[in-house]
Amino acid sequence: MKILMFGWEHPPFNSGGLGVACRGLLRAFFRMGIDVTFVLPKKVKIDEPYKVLFADCCADFLKNPYGNAYASASESLFQAVDLYAAQAESIVKNLEFDIIHAHDWLSFKAAIAVKKLTQKPFIAHVHATEIDRTTGHPNPEIYAREYEGVQAADKIIAVSNFTKNNLVEHYGVSPDKIEVVHNGIDACDYCIDLESASGLWKLKKTGYKFVLFVGRITIMKGVDYFVWAANLITRLDPKIKFIVVGSGDMEGEIMSLVARLGISDRFVFTGFLRGRELSEAFALADLFVMPSVSEPFGLTPLESLLHQTPVIISKQSGVSEILDHALKYDYWDTQELADKMLSVISHKSLEDDLSKNGYEQTKQINWDKAAAKCVSIYQNYV
Repeated sequence: MKILMFGWEHPPFNSGGLGVACRGLLRAFFRMGIDVTFVLPKKVKIDEPYKVLFADCCADFLKNPYGNAYASASESLFQAVDLYAAQAESIVKNLEFDIIHAHDWLSFKAAIAVKKLTQKPFIAHVHATEIDRTTGHPNPEIYAREYEGVQAADKIIAVSNFTKNNLVEHYGVSPDKIEVVHNGIDACDYCIDLESASGLWKLKKTGYKFVLFVGRITIMKGVDYFVWAANLITRLDPKIKFIVVGSGDMEGEIMSLVARLGISDRFVFTGFLRGRELSEAFALADLFVMPSVSEPFGLTPLESLLHQTPVIISKQSGVSEILDHALKYDYWDTQELADKMLSVISHKSLEDDLSKNGYEQTKQINWDKAAAKCVSIYQNYV
């Protein structure tokens, strides 16, 4: 079985979870002995054992092809996607493969082009939809490209039942065409049990508690709801601080909201972090919150639990389908979120229970299981 896989980004040249998911699957396939060739639009240095090819075609259109494509839809982005598809046909002429597997709309057009050229089956892997990213107000061009991709696919892999339902309701896809494969996580990607000499660690030793958000600062991530909930408890406990890790189109708006509420002294905005710095943020935190309005899956709660930091997650997320040891709430209920945050911060036994049990469960949510499900799907088309 030989797989041709199209992606758009790969760590460390990634802006979010899409690249992380691709790497997780590719590593698992390599461990299983599955022959995969991974294609990216631009040549970068990737230190991994699996085969990677580069179209190297987008530099004229994008200064950073691996930038946050989900947050900004420009004409240059669409041109880059089109050029990637055109280049894909020449890349695969001398390749042997049985299955085409493509991740999200950015690479769907390339997969469609190769499918037309070779008549090989096309598996569309949907990590997020434009309906999710815009909370129901899609960019029509991106929506059209997503629609074309999922309609052209022979089979669709959705990262959650939440995403599957969106595809059925908003894209007219038959439920029978969609298989759910939940994401996994690789513990080896993180530096666990860290402690630094930073000022925040010094504050922690004096009794301060830290509540953490990690993600793109966009409408789908619900950061504004996180701020409103934080505002409800700042007066109740003077030793709670809130850390926001990430960047995005709503970053200035969220900072302004914090300032208007008069709680700027309780917030720390770090910008985008990766690697050791991100692990330090998870390890420092006493609690992690994912307040997403619409979250197809959500790797960050699993990342948090690997650092044995307990989590609160919105019910409007794919990861809530498989994560048992987490507190869950509806994203719009800021009062319930505030109550749950205060409960975890104030009760050590609850914090320890969520941390210990969540950590043990997360160790079982791995990419090997996800890759095995993908292989079972492939076998129907080989």
